[in-house]
Amino acid sequence: PPQYLQSFFLFTDDAKHLVPNKMRDFFCTINLDQEEVFRTQVVEKSLSPYFGEEFYFEIPRTFQWLSFYIYDKSVLQKDLRIGKVSIKKDDLCNYTGKENWFMLQPVDSNSEVQGKVHLELKLNELITDNGSVCQQLVVQIKECHGLPLINGQNCDPYATVSLVGPSRNDQKKTKVKKKTSNPQFNETFYFEVTRSSSYTKKSQFQVEEEDIEKLEVRVDLWNNGNLVQDVFLGEIKVPVKVLRNDSFQAWYLLQPRENGNKSSKTDDLGSLRLNICYTEDCVLPSEYYASLRNLLLKSSDVQPISASAAYILSEVCRDKYDAVLPLVRLLLHHHKLVPFVAAVAELDLKDTQEANTVFRGNSLATRCVDEMMKIVGKHYLKVTLKPVIDEICESPKPCEIDPIKLREGDNVEINMENLRYYVDKVFREIVRSSISCPTLMCDVFYSLRHLAAKRFPNDPHVQYSAVSSFVFLRFFAVAVVSPHTFHLRPHHPDAQTSRTLTLISKAIQTLGSWGSLTKSKLSSFKETFMCEFFKAFQEEKFTESVKKFLDDVSSTESKEPSGLSEPVHLKEGEMYKRAQGRTRIGKKNFKKRWFCLTSREFTYHKQQDKEPIFTIPIKNILAVEKLDESSFNKKNMFQVLHGEKPLYIQANNCVEASEWIEALCRVTRCNQKRLSFYHPSAFLNGNWLCCKATIENTVGCARCTADVPADTQIEIDGDRETERIYSLFTINMSKLQKLEEACGSIAVYQGPRKEPDDYSNFTIEDSVATFHTLKQIIDIVEKLNESHEKYRKKRSSSAKYGSE
Repeated sequence: PPQYLQSFFLFTDDAKHLVPNKMRDFFCTINLDQEEVFRTQVVEKSLSPYFGEEFYFEIPRTFQWLSFYIYDKSVLQKDLRIGKVSIKKDDLCNYTGKENWFMLQPVDSNSEVQGKVHLELKLNELITDNGSVCQQLVVQIKECHGLPLINGQNCDPYATVSLVGPSRNDQKKTKVKKKTSNPQFNETFYFEVTRSSSYTKKSQFQVEEEDIEKLEVRVDLWNNGNLVQDVFLGEIKVPVKVLRNDSFQAWYLLQPRENGNKSSKTDDLGSLRLNICYTEDCVLPSEYYASLRNLLLKSSDVQPISASAAYILSEVCRDKYDAVLPLVRLLLHHHKLVPFVAAVAELDLKDTQEANTVFRGNSLATRCVDEMMKIVGKHYLKVTLKPVIDEICESPKPCEIDPIKLREGDNVEINMENLRYYVDKVFREIVRSSISCPTLMCDVFYSLRHLAAKRFPNDPHVQYSAVSSFVFLRFFAVAVVSPHTFHLRPHHPDAQTSRTLTLISKAIQTLGSWGSLTKSKLSSFKETFMCEFFKAFQEEKFTESVKKFLDDVSSTESKEPSGLSEPVHLKEGEMYKRAQGRTRIGKKNFKKRWFCLTSREFTYHKQQDKEPIFTIPIKNILAVEKLDESSFNKKNMFQVLHGEKPLYIQANNCVEASEWIEALCRVTRCNQKRLSFYHPSAFLNGNWLCCKATIENTVGCARCTADVPADTQIEIDGDRETERIYSLFTINMSKLQKLEEACGSIAVYQGPRKEPDDYSNFTIEDSVATFHTLKQIIDIVEKLNESHEKYRKKRSSSAKYGSE
């Protein structure tokens, strides 16, 4: 069956005119239904806070609403929710890919719902002893799924089942289920629908029509509050008339109350600006993509490259970035990226007239290299820049040297010295890092360097500027100015630190332009203060360091797989772990701990920056898997299996749990002793909850999700990327057909073009070869359309009636 995979890219921009109308400290949370998955940093003393934070995440479960809550931060009391923006999943397509202002809505407990309920409804005819007929409605509430956490814990849910009409409201109640978000009720309730009447077909029909039209079944979910008030969890309503002597069962999404979330003051709360990109991919089995995948992977062999499927994809997409992301990932996955980049770079260089503008534009070649560096260079950036970026952000020194921006009391000499210290430190870290540069980046740089030298044989500097325009200008300098985007910092830096990072980034760009630190170049600075600053960096040793570094990273000589003396820091954060049972007292105890994952070990600590309490070497980890919620009645749990007892961990939300499992799986996949089977539940009270085995060290009862060692650090789903490329071709089918017509016209009419045509913006070097590729693309896309339609019909015919 096909997989349905979802992901978000979110940019929380800024808010304005927030209430209360005085300077306060605000932050924003991102929620899937009622589950918080991300939180921005606190913006202090503002009425219009700028958050400026980006979030990309895979969505590991179904959801109904994407919500953003604005909070007023409080030191002594509970943080106050000012308002929210909630977007229904079905409406996300209306906002995706563009910036929108959303009015904040009031937070109403009656509108805060999530989850679904499984119902079976049946209408029975009963004939009484005296021959009269009545109708009976049978409502079976089977189970619920995905109910929210209450105060961070699983709820104690129960349901009320009502038959509601103009003059009746019969209500019945289920038992309370303890500490679960997925309660199994399996309770049946009976309601009389029509009064007894003489049994004739005519009267039975009339009574049914008259009464049933006005009746509906209502199911309300509640959290049992014990000593406090019960909390409303959602409701569903089903008209009885849909049955018509039939029965059906279906899942229904819980809905807010009708009067929930209505207020006359919605305009007074302020507004929030967001940029949302939501994608949902229906990924078919791998064999369906064979033809399209093979056509794309052959792109680098096509002559000319502009006639290849990959190049045509970038031509027909309005935004080249849409095409570049899946294309680069697919070519990377199949080890075909380097020859393709070389081919499109050569085409790029044909149109470049001056050596000093090599690879400075936003062409297909430069965007492919940019995307490759982001994917492949993540660890390289962390190893090289994270320690010095942490120092700058955590203990910032004043570095403003622009006389116009200096504040009263600032000493420009001290600031300049501070900036020199930071620039020198960042620069030294970069030029010493060539041993850590990933081999794939080196291969691409080697290719670009030689292509540039071939295009401009009389310019001795072009072979270096071809590489520095990427590694300095588009990689290190960008990471310095936006460390949060590259996961070097958890949040967007404050205004003063951002300014410092901007100045450092400018300096790194200039220092990286090998051969540019000459007196003539210094005089060309727009800002005289920058000209003064760079006089300290005119020594020969700086240009020699850059030259050596660029030589090293554009060399094809093999490097050690990890030429690192220090372990790579991969992920850290606060989670809860269950005591591992070393003492009987702490057996059921869950404690908050700070977890840290590096390329060498997985540790937890009482607090951040404290010594580890417990350490598991990466080589000792045997498996990392999800843990069934039923084990401890807790959501978002996973287990780390190693030599001792399993380590059970609860993450704060579903996205965080998924990211930790992925990070741990990736770093341990080459371990020789990885398990093939595991227990999905815990060993409690003398047996495994999953398979009821009584021996604790018995072999697992379920196959591990990742039992095959991987030979790559980059996790890419080739089929998903091919599906995205198919979707792009489908969206742009009219352009493909126009381009096909244009190629046919050019092939027939070889004369000069008199007027601009629809295809004048496209690159058509060889109309016959391009026409041939286009015909293949269109045929393949049409076949995939048929396959998708077949699955769509199959899915809709098997879907049960209901609100899901």
